[in-house]
Amino acid sequence: DFTGAPVIAMLNGMGGTPLIELYLMYGEVAALLDAAGVTIARNLVGNYITSLDMAGCSLTLVKADDDILGLWDAPVVTAGLRWGL
Repeated sequence: DFTGAPVIAMLNGMGGTPLIELYLMYGEVAALLDAAGVTIARNLVGNYITSLDMAGCSLTLVKADDDILGLWDAPVVTAGLRWGL
């Protein structure tokens, strides 16, 4: 049950879905979560874990407390992600 707890929402494309469609899907997910009383603390939308240009997407929700958000916000330098430098 995610009610009342902030979440990290990761909407991941499978490689063949255009980014604009992923953002449209994220908008729908955000609206559904808001209607259910779930706050999105952080989000990530894009093609991060793909399957050879497969169509579609996956959604991962993680309950986010202060410790998880601190780890999420930490600087990252990898081939696929860079932030907080």
